[in-house]
Amino acid sequence: MTATVIPGPARTTAHAPGKAAHRDGNVLRWLGAYTSSMIGDNVYYIALSWAAVQAGSPSQAGLVMSVSAVPRALLMLGGGVIADRFGPRKVVIGSDAVRCAAVLAVAALLFAASPGLWLLALLAVVFGIVDAVFMPAVGALPARVTGRDQLARVQGMRGLAIRSANVLGAPLGGLAVALGGAATAFALAGLLIAVSVPLLISVRMRELPPGDAADPADRTAWRDLLDGLRYIRGHRVLAPLIAAIALGDLGFVGPLNVGLTLLADRRGWGASGMGWVLAAFGVGAGAAGLLLTLRGRLPRAGTVAAVAILGGSVAIGALAFAPGVAAAVGVALVIGLLAGLSGALCGALLQTQSDPAYLGRVTAVGGIVSLGLAPLSMPLTAAAIGWWGTGPVFVTSAAVCGLGGVLVLCVRDLRRAELPG
Repeated sequence: MTATVIPGPARTTAHAPGKAAHRDGNVLRWLGAYTSSMIGDNVYYIALSWAAVQAGSPSQAGLVMSVSAVPRALLMLGGGVIADRFGPRKVVIGSDAVRCAAVLAVAALLFAASPGLWLLALLAVVFGIVDAVFMPAVGALPARVTGRDQLARVQGMRGLAIRSANVLGAPLGGLAVALGGAATAFALAGLLIAVSVPLLISVRMRELPPGDAADPADRTAWRDLLDGLRYIRGHRVLAPLIAAIALGDLGFVGPLNVGLTLLADRRGWGASGMGWVLAAFGVGAGAAGLLLTLRGRLPRAGTVAAVAILGGSVAIGALAFAPGVAAAVGVALVIGLLAGLSGALCGALLQTQSDPAYLGRVTAVGGIVSLGLAPLSMPLTAAAIGWWGTGPVFVTSAAVCGLGGVLVLCVRDLRRAELPG
């Protein structure tokens, strides 16, 4: 392995030696907690959107739905520092407890009265603030739950959990709204998030060895933040990897979100056609997660990730020229498979290349790139399609995405990076 890794003392593992992560009860408890929390999140967003539409105008509802993104993006770096200082499990348990209490409180108020948009906006802000701490801690947890040799498999399992949550969360939220309105949906979301807390408490964690983390007694949060950024900037694998992730997401998010909606509208595919395309993407991404879950490791991870990014970028460009829904479904299946594969491999490389003492901050920077920077491409994509049409915009986005794969291939240490065997 030629990639630069900051060495550390030998670490104890929380999983039994030789036991695959998908057969490890400790990992499965973590996965159950994560899946329950993600399903709760999906139900929460259905409840929030329904309640906001019922309480205000469409523009006001859109504002309520988007307001949580601001504190999440602004505070996520600080959330990474908190995760590294206090440990990811404590932070995730505390975050889930706060989110559960906030959602159940809103459900109780909605059962009793109709407080209006201000309550929903306040809840969205609270969720955004808590997410800024929750997301870096969630990213730092896998390295504490299992051994480094199982992290690629855990990333595949995490991808499957996300896909399952997306598939189950929306209909559960819709059913709850149909049966009892937004209050019932909020209550269901709070209960699902609550399930994750006892499961997380039961999960055994690997401890950081002495000397890996700086003594917080003589450190400030600001110094920890700067130290983490310097660590990433000076790392010969992490710095280009995060840049490649940024380029890939910038070229991917716009076309596969707002761009696909406009493409389906212009081609006359309708909502059902767009639904089939999105379903195919989800199936492809789920297949990639299943592949990594079962195999546990792919050789030449850096090179495979680069090839997957490049192949996915070509497929993104081709999607705009699909002659019909059936062809678009086939292309979306390929995009999902390659995007799921490259995303899981990049996530596993972030986990294995990072010193655990910095993992929360590394995850925070990656989260800002994916959740803060990449979504900015959506309004730009919509405006550009209005000016130039779907074909040129999809091809341009594909080129930006492909630059991420080119960067991986051009950086020797990243191209030759391997996952632990």
